[in-house]
Amino acid sequence: MGLHLNEGGDDLVENHEINVTPFIDVMLVLLIIFMVAAPLATVDIKVDLPASTAKPVPRPEKPVFLSVKADKGIYVGDDRIEPGQLGQVLDQRTKGKKDTTIFFQADKGVDYGDLMAVMNDMRAAGYLKVGLVGLETAGKK
Repeated sequence: MGLHLNEGGDDLVENHEINVTPFIDVMLVLLIIFMVAAPLATVDIKVDLPASTAKPVPRPEKPVFLSVKADKGIYVGDDRIEPGQLGQVLDQRTKGKKDTTIFFQADKGVDYGDLMAVMNDMRAAGYLKVGLVGLETAGKK
């Protein structure tokens, strides 16, 4: 003999659907954060770079860019500096870590002697790791 007793539990029916509204809210907030942060992570110095056929290397989290423009102006990031301040400014940007790779980019019109003078200043400051920045080409030879 079977007996079915109602134990007085709640009479609500379980809903088996996933509520995606909180997920969409989180995704929209992340999208806005990345849209605001992305332009801040780029360098705005316009340099006419020569082309290279080398394979690109993955970019570090916070790269330090050293730029030499055609007018021989030296920039670290977006800030113009004087040649005698290069070691001091690089120490500030790298927090004194001399093994940090400095990404060096120069305009095509800059003389080789001027490039070597800047690289000698970097070496004198103790920065020996240099990454040369160039434009990618599609297999030109």
